[in-house]
Amino acid sequence: MRSYHGLTWDHPRGRAALEEAARQSREQTGLDLRWSTHSLEGFESSPIAELAEKYDIIVLDHPHLGEALEHDSLLPLDELFGANELAVLAEQTVGPALDSYVYQGHLWALPLDAATQVGAMRGDLFGDAVVHAPETWSEVDALADQGRVALSLAGPHAFLTFASVCVALGEEPATGDEFISPEIGAAALELLTRLADRAPAESDRLNPIAMLQAMSAGDSIAYCPLIFGYVNYTSPHCDRPLTFVDAPAKEIYGRPGSTIGGTGLALTRRCEPGPELLKHLRWLLAPEIQRVFIPEHEGQPSAHQAWEDKAVNQASDNFYRNTRRTIDQSWVRPRYRGYIQFQTDASALLRSVLAREITPAAGLNELQRLFAASVAGSTASGALFAEPAAPAAPFAEPAAPAAPVPPTEGRPS
Repeated sequence: MRSYHGLTWDHPRGRAALEEAARQSREQTGLDLRWSTHSLEGFESSPIAELAEKYDIIVLDHPHLGEALEHDSLLPLDELFGANELAVLAEQTVGPALDSYVYQGHLWALPLDAATQVGAMRGDLFGDAVVHAPETWSEVDALADQGRVALSLAGPHAFLTFASVCVALGEEPATGDEFISPEIGAAALELLTRLADRAPAESDRLNPIAMLQAMSAGDSIAYCPLIFGYVNYTSPHCDRPLTFVDAPAKEIYGRPGSTIGGTGLALTRRCEPGPELLKHLRWLLAPEIQRVFIPEHEGQPSAHQAWEDKAVNQASDNFYRNTRRTIDQSWVRPRYRGYIQFQTDASALLRSVLAREITPAAGLNELQRLFAASVAGSTASGALFAEPAAPAAPFAEPAAPAAPVPPTEGRPS
């Protein structure tokens, strides 16, 4: 039997379920699958082409697909899994979690984990001043006067926060020649600059995990309006459990502005997937496993059966029910070659704007220039910038077959 080496990210949500599933499969079927880990920063920015030379399975985020395809690093999964079972998988996955891994007519990763930017809060720190979570950006702006509203700005998150505010204000980025219209871009920067001025000291340096840990361990941050949700921080085992809520909208019942993240399981070109490995991957995505095994092992499932489950929500302070509207309407980032570098450069630029080191007008002009240059470089290399039109089967109007049946007794194989 072949052996396989996988790479995931070093957080219980990223590794615990995968490691336990691999351990059980090793004992029961002899499948030799071992997992290594790298940091959140490595997950967000490490070159996929380099990782693909070392690992058979990579846990990745969808914006890396353009780079991966440029180097022919991944196996198209629609050539390994049947059209019917992928159609079922698409129907059972929340929001655009599966669609985000469809690019240039193929599926490149299986949506193991679903996450998007949502609000995180410690309601106890506001006392009687807040009777419900902020639903609009004007409410967030008012709440920031208390000095306990933080923004997630480290790494790529300044850019992702800006993009999500633009979505809430009524415009999806990267749909034309400009990254965003001058009017919406200026409004988003004005709002974020006001919030950054009143944020707790040093909070702008925290990545999402560090931000949530700080919120749980101390009392300086009571609310972050846009941060990738981590169900782990709702646990009663945390110092102070957090509550997660929908991302803010421009107005009540408006679209929550949010950028989808989550993780997918991709197979690299060096992988020679045997039937035992494919069976194991099917097991991880099966609805019952997503509903029971994944949450029991600190994971964050992608299947709507888990997001809607009463017991799963009771165990997580309604994490899934409270944020479902946001993930269902979340924005999918571009996936062209060069996007990751643009995201990195744009985030550094926006941090400078929010720190008032450069003016919003100059920052927005430079953002548009960076975007245009990244798209031009992608087009010159022959990569596609535009999202594919109606994807080919199995993603276009599939039949509705029965779902794949997991092994008996709810154990991986």
